[in-house]
Formats: sequence, structure tokens, C-alpha cells
Amino acid sequence: MRGAPVAKALAERLAPQVEALAARGMRPTLAIVRVGEREDDLSYERGATKRAEKLGLGLRKFALPADCSQEWLEDVIREVNEDKSIHGCLLFRPLPKSLDEAAACAMLDSAKDVDGITPGSLYGVFTGRQLGFPPCTAEAVVELLDYYQVPLEGARATVVGRSLVIGKPVSMMLQARDATVTMCHTRTRDLAAACRDADVVVAAAGHIGTVGVACAAPQQVVVDVGVNWDEGAGRLVGDVDFDAVEPIVRAITPVPGGVGSVTTAVLAKHVVEAAQRMVG
Repeated sequence: MRGAPVAKALAERLAPQVEALAARGMRPTLAIVRVGEREDDLSYERGATKRAEKLGLGLRKFALPADCSQEWLEDVIREVNEDKSIHGCLLFRPLPKSLDEAAACAMLDSAKDVDGITPGSLYGVFTGRQLGFPPCTAEAVVELLDYYQVPLEGARATVVGRSLVIGKPVSMMLQARDATVTMCHTRTRDLAAACRDADVVVAAAGHIGTVGVACAAPQQVVVDVGVNWDEGAGRLVGDVDFDAVEPIVRAITPVPGGVGSVTTAVLAKHVVEAAQRMVG
């Protein structure tokens, strides 16, 4: 299950919505707030920029030095909140340890929080209310499953990972689609059994090889959200032992080329939706 076709389909759905907003004099605009120059942040920024340009979205970039003060960062967030021409904001995390990340996230207006980092957005995910937006990667998992017509109603889903970025929100989103969800993590007793019994496995633990051959079962769909650097192989790999699991299961996402390919398309979708909410 590759991500590129999913991202393409999402972009095709968004194009007429962007045109409709343009006809009303509105250009959906994303603000990117980056502190320092982490390579993973820069890589995502390049992808988000390319996606925004292709769809005709506006883009504002706020690049702060790694040693910026909390006051400087909060001034930028305040500027984003008050600027009515900005509809969505992506704040890269983790922030340097010298900064109060929780305070910075809480400052952002939930209506402009297109990556699910504010308490308001998380409240929306956990209560099923339209408040803010889910984390882009979590929604990308659901978009990918929908595109490949993986049935979720009544399905048994095991999510391996418990972060607020992916594990917990994607569990709530799958449950909202009437899947029966088991939440696991790297310390779960008999993790393999919990995975083998599932129709859908979402691996989001952040550790190489968390989901191996003992976790796999025929007719199973595996979504690998992990992105790890394998020193021995000299390449990016997921949380799933792809070579061992792929021959057994019905379908699996590759790393790279899977969920990550969909994430920037979901980000663009959220920016467009934020603009639509603003005009009513």
C-alpha cells in the first residue's frame, strides 16, 4: 500500500475546494514555525512547501534560531494567531529543551492548529467534536486505509504505540469508525499475540523491528508509521520487519513511501478546511 496514490487522490479532491475559496477572495494560507535547523524538520518543510505550491496555497515561514527565547517564540505564535490571512499553523516539534514546548503549543489558536498539537485539538479528537484538527500523521493512516478500501467497521485493530502524536489519536479515530481497538506498546505482555489477532495493525512505537514475523497473520493489513535510521543497513526503515512480515500479510505499507507520503497532503487538507470554517 503505497502512499503516493493516496496523496494524489487527496490533492485532486482539494483542488476544486481551493478554487472555490479563491472565487470568494480567499487563499488558504499555512504558517510554518521552525526553531533551529533539524534535518527532519527541513525535510518535512520542503515537502509541505512543494505540496502547498502545487495546490496554490499561501505559505508564510517563520524560521527562528535554535537559541531563541521563549518570548520570541511566543511573539511569533501570537502574530500567527492575530493574522487573519493565516488559516493554519505548523509548529515543528520537538522544540529545543531550553523552550517550554507545552506552553508554546497551548498558546496556538486551536482553529489554526492543523497538526493536532493544542489541548483543544486533542479534546476534539477524543470527543469526536469538530474542534481544531487531528495530528496529520494519525489522519494519514485513516486516509490510507480508506483509499485501499480496508473495512474498519467491526474490524479488530491493534495500535502499537501510545504517543499523543500518533498512537492515542489514531486509536480514537479508528474507534470512531467502529473498529474495536486494542492499544499496545513496547512493554505489552505478549505483543505478538495482540497483533496476530488483529485485522489491522498500526505500528507507531518508534523502534526498529517492534512488529516482527511472530506478529503477522494472513489476511492482515499492516500500516507502518515508524521512521527509523538503520545504521547497519544505512537506510530508513519502519517499526515493522518488512522483509519478514510482507510475505505473510495481505497488505503492508513500505517505509519510506507509505504513510509519510500522505502526511503533507493531509496537512494541506487541514489548511483548506480551516479556511472553509472561517468563511462559514
